Amino acid sequence: MPPATGDGFDIVEATVAEIHAAFEAGERTAAALVDRYLARIEAYDDDLNAILTFNDTARKRAERLDERFAAEGLVGPLHGVPVVLKDNMDTHDLPTTAGSTALSGSVPDEDAFVVDRLRAAGGVIVAKANLQEFAFGVDTISSLGGATRNAYDLGRRPAGSSGGTAAAIAANLGAVGMGSDTCSSVRSPAAFNDLVGLRPSRGLVSRRGLVPLSSTQDTVGPITRTVADAARILDVIAGYDPADPVTATGADSIPENGYTAHLDPDALEGARIGVVREFFGRSSPASAPAAAAERVTAAVEEALDEMAAAGATIVDPVEVVDADVLAGARVLRYEFSRDFDAYLAGLDADLPYDSLAEIVGSGEVAPAVAERIRESDILDSLEQAENVGYLRSLDRRRRCREATVARLVETNLDALAYPPSAVPPVAIPDHQPFVEMRCELAAHTGLPAITVPAGFTDHGLPVGIELLGRPFAEPRLIALAYAFEQATDHRRPPDRFGTLV
Repeated sequence: MPPATGDGFDIVEATVAEIHAAFEAGERTAAALVDRYLARIEAYDDDLNAILTFNDTARKRAERLDERFAAEGLVGPLHGVPVVLKDNMDTHDLPTTAGSTALSGSVPDEDAFVVDRLRAAGGVIVAKANLQEFAFGVDTISSLGGATRNAYDLGRRPAGSSGGTAAAIAANLGAVGMGSDTCSSVRSPAAFNDLVGLRPSRGLVSRRGLVPLSSTQDTVGPITRTVADAARILDVIAGYDPADPVTATGADSIPENGYTAHLDPDALEGARIGVVREFFGRSSPASAPAAAAERVTAAVEEALDEMAAAGATIVDPVEVVDADVLAGARVLRYEFSRDFDAYLAGLDADLPYDSLAEIVGSGEVAPAVAERIRESDILDSLEQAENVGYLRSLDRRRRCREATVARLVETNLDALAYPPSAVPPVAIPDHQPFVEMRCELAAHTGLPAITVPAGFTDHGLPVGIELLGRPFAEPRLIALAYAFEQATDHRRPPDRFGTLV
């Protein structure tokens, strides 16, 4: 990898707009930018353990973009922008492993839909990031990559399953990142690493080429340092894909002027934000000390006060759905093995295993992940089409969605607000408690949600606040999140990963 160079342009916290301004001013080339990010990965990833695979062709790709820039200017909205992908998104030129040694030799024939869109927009894939193996859990531990660490405290978890992407973007090892979200996997890592994480409405972004965990709950979303960059990525990846028919439901909901057109610094003025009070506070005394959970609550309470100061009406509390019905709407246990095995069958690769059960039985899976799979009865699920429990959970999803949308409409709310996790990052080797993740409302309704930095605990740990909106209301959520971000400026880079000289 190339050494760092000092040339006056500091990539730490650089946004896409700032990168493009540097290109246009002649202060930076795409190739030199890639060099700088690769140098940061080389210098800092031993501490984070966030990266699984480097893209050895990234610089050549950037050089070709520089040639095109000289002839025609920016080729797209992500021209020359270094992207870190979660390693459960298919790439034709790099392994796609889902963090598992069992898939270490798997190089798919085609890019995932979102990867193809990112490249077409000019993005440069610089690396693929570690994740919770198979995206099943919230620690970010895998047999291939080991454990990723939190960028703000290396002794703590980064959440998961997209913790590698989040830690990398927080430490400025890439300009923007991509994660996937089955329940908490984009939003909690973003919150734990002082970032923006967006879970789109089900049907807005294609899942083609994503190593599946649950076809009903899975989606792909950006993990970025700013709301503007998240909106820019959504502009690129949203759209209809014939290979994923559910995207037909969102095709007519994409704004003609794009999502970046909705970055309104005054959007909180007159907005109505409902507080889901039942999502505050820890669910189990075993999860974390009471004082730790109280620090999260205090930060989110202050964020709500800041929203009110920016002109929002805070409606507190708002009851949404019955907790038992919401918990019973989880379909992952019925879909994981089925969907993963179908993915394996579609690979044109000589892999040693044909099913999730074979991989788990091989002993290759990280012990904490394998234990969780066994305890969940995923490998023992009945045939899904004949499973009454599965059908009941699907019906509960419908009921939760209808009830949540009705409450938003009846109370004239722009969004619901709550903490993405009721407790802060836990110390390694403890496991981040899933029971404290407040991810299920978005995951089980298919409604959009965005997490934005909300401040820090008095121990220096990042806290996020999550906003959930109506179906395909991403423009309004982006506007609200942007207004909050601009009013508060809670994003702060981690001290340990400063400018290279």
